[in-house]
Amino acid sequence: MPVLVLAIVSALIDQGIKYYVQSQMTLGMSIPVINGVFHITYILNPGAAFSILEHQTILLMAVTVGMLAALVYFYGHIAAGPWLMRLGAGLLAGGAIGNLIDRVKTGYVVDFLDFRIWPVFNSADVAIVTGVSLLMYTMLFFPETLPGGNPGRTEKES
Repeated sequence: MPVLVLAIVSALIDQGIKYYVQSQMTLGMSIPVINGVFHITYILNPGAAFSILEHQTILLMAVTVGMLAALVYFYGHIAAGPWLMRLGAGLLAGGAIGNLIDRVKTGYVVDFLDFRIWPVFNSADVAIVTGVSLLMYTMLFFPETLPGGNPGRTEKES
């Protein structure tokens, strides 16, 4: 699946789920799925992960736009890279776009996945963490796929 299509699909799924949560629940409402373990809890997060940088909406939007610009800049390399790199970039971009849409609309991010031992998060966060993990995996175990990457060769061998 092309990176751009995956990013758009990921962002649309995220926004669809958030729309459903917002239309069916009241703010602060919590529905147990597995009582005491997993709940759907509707909250608004004014910050980033773990609510860090609360109410720094402009900064968080700028960081997101900068990250998306970097993905666009490296798009040619990503599109030609291994499928794990493409998958990771698409998920990262889609999740970032999903949360960016929330920040632009309201200044908050809609969170709803509540495992009770972890701060409440959302589907865009899952896409971002999965995407970053796949990109890191690719960089660590397939460094030859990175721009200028050919770690097995030295200057003398070239």
